[in-house]
Amino acid sequence: MSESNYNPDNNLSEASSPYLLQHADNPVNWYPWGDKAFEKARREDKPVMVSIGYATCHWCHVMAHESFEDEEIARLMNEAFVNIKVDREERPDIDNTYMLVCQMMTGSGGWPLNVFLTPDKKPFYAATYIPKVGRHGRPGMHELVPWISKLWENEREKIAASSDKIITAFQKSTSFESGDQLGDDILQEAYNKYEQQFDSTHGGFSSSPKFPSPHNLMLLLRYAKQHPASNALQMVEKTLTEMRRGGIFDHIGKGFHRYSTDQQWLLPHFEKMLYDQAMLMIAYTEAWQMTNNDLFKQTANEIADYVFRKMQDDNGGFYSAEDADSEGEEGKFYVWEISEIRELLPTAEAELIIEVFNLTEEGNYKDESTGRHTGKNILHLQKSLATLANERNMSTEKLRTTLEGIRQKLLQARQQRVHPLLDDKILTDWNGLMIAALAKAGRNFSNQKYIEQAQACWQFIASQMLTEDNQLKHRYRNGDVAISAHADDYSFLIWGLIELYQTTFNSKYLQEAVSLQQQFNNSFWDSDDGGFYFTSEEGEELLGRKKEIHDSAIPSSNSVAMMNLLRLGRMTGNTDWEQMADQINKLFSSSIQQAPTGFGFALQGVNFSTSNPKEVIIAGDQNHPQTKEMLHQLRDLFLPNTVILLADPNDNNINNLIPFLDDFGMQNNKPTAYVCQNYSCELPTNDLEKMLELIKKQDNH
Repeated sequence: MSESNYNPDNNLSEASSPYLLQHADNPVNWYPWGDKAFEKARREDKPVMVSIGYATCHWCHVMAHESFEDEEIARLMNEAFVNIKVDREERPDIDNTYMLVCQMMTGSGGWPLNVFLTPDKKPFYAATYIPKVGRHGRPGMHELVPWISKLWENEREKIAASSDKIITAFQKSTSFESGDQLGDDILQEAYNKYEQQFDSTHGGFSSSPKFPSPHNLMLLLRYAKQHPASNALQMVEKTLTEMRRGGIFDHIGKGFHRYSTDQQWLLPHFEKMLYDQAMLMIAYTEAWQMTNNDLFKQTANEIADYVFRKMQDDNGGFYSAEDADSEGEEGKFYVWEISEIRELLPTAEAELIIEVFNLTEEGNYKDESTGRHTGKNILHLQKSLATLANERNMSTEKLRTTLEGIRQKLLQARQQRVHPLLDDKILTDWNGLMIAALAKAGRNFSNQKYIEQAQACWQFIASQMLTEDNQLKHRYRNGDVAISAHADDYSFLIWGLIELYQTTFNSKYLQEAVSLQQQFNNSFWDSDDGGFYFTSEEGEELLGRKKEIHDSAIPSSNSVAMMNLLRLGRMTGNTDWEQMADQINKLFSSSIQQAPTGFGFALQGVNFSTSNPKEVIIAGDQNHPQTKEMLHQLRDLFLPNTVILLADPNDNNINNLIPFLDDFGMQNNKPTAYVCQNYSCELPTNDLEKMLELIKKQDNH
């Protein structure tokens, strides 16, 4: 921290969050969220301004530069308020609560999120980005701070009445009334809506901005499996292909940017989030299973390459995000001028890149505010590699190899630029998603490295994020572990452990999943109405405990928990857990029916429970060649609504965990397959072909 900028009244210098540390030099007297700030507000009788954002948020940077680094605005804020900074990724409970308040008050939300509270945490005003000076009818900080200050001094009763009204509405919006259990009808309705929204030219399900929403693609893959005559698979293939060709994919460094600001997937919002890499890796892996399209497998592998290169900690965990901005400019790190390409590469290579990736002298990257061409380009493809190779009388493989050599040169050149900030905190929930993605891709692609990295990531969480008394924590950074786990941490990590078990058949992963699910049930489950609260019983009381079901960029905790309960219930024979999943289904059914396409992951749970899910039990020594071959054949199939168990006679742990496996032994002293559906099993078989025949026969029922 430079002496010249040091503000002794700014309390963020000891924070672990990279976002809070970005504001540690501000002339604003920031506090982290905590009792100290609210006690000061009570003592001085001041309102509290809570500014919520995250380290890689572009508009958070803009507001910081315009207002929070400005001496005059800081003086106004310090005189009028007690000011609190919150990293939404560290404290999603605070963010979820006040984001809902903002949406209720203003009709929209986003980051930065600025909420004004009474000293007892009751909200009375909310806004997203606030300019320094008012424009387009929107008040700026210059006008807003004195206005709120005057309101606080002169109209306290009005503020109290407004707060009470907001809190009543908040609590009403977070209570759900159970309805009928959702079934096949809602899946059909969701499919029809996706079909109506589908962009047949560019893929995706909106005009702009366009978000990847991989959980919706996963749902459509499941629908396609059961309804092969539908357009579901074509919609997924088109979307995944166009995204991989577009500028939303980083063709030099690999991995995906956050979302596309246009309809064509060309102009991205450049930040890169760990959760997007994980969820997209799963979607591309599953799509490859359904189609055998090499581009999908290649893309999943490219995501993994990026994550290992840029986002992996030496200890096995994965970092959160890379910023969109560098040197104060969004996208500067990622875009290219033609003159630069020609300087860096021999003529033939430069011209090939310019043609293949559609670069122009005026540039295809337009300034977001003015819409003017900047002379800079975002690399993107408009045709398949096969077509591009054909046009140049080359083999596809020759073009691929040539482009890969050039990519490495451009990557090396790009490494010399000023890098965007890497947010190196490690979050349990997002790491849970990465474990699920690596375990799934590892088994489907027979890639041992991915499996080992998924195991190493779990090992990191088990050693660093679980306390001695087995309490799960949310955030790790530089050895500092803090913040009690939220519902996302439990549900996503349990999902990761289920995938690890389905990949390795090491029963310790299943045991850990079961143990975490029991903890999750004990501290988060609503025993009256069903569903999981976002915070535990011991968590901080804000305006009330929320339950999340709507999918945002990542699936909601309750939707993932519903799927986990269904799978664990089938694996362990615990029908209570399946009943809990049914309760989640019923609790949120009315909400889901109103707009089914907003609940893609929850509908995967509905799809699982209505599809007569199967259990396949392989009885045999895991190291026996025939056991290995049976498991290998199962991995090659896309079986999203099937759980697979290994009854290994050498594994005492699995029999303690799942007592009913005692009934499933080897027949004729050989590895044996049992294919079960609707709680009844076909005759056991030692024959590989017969096992596959039974699975396919049941699939067609």
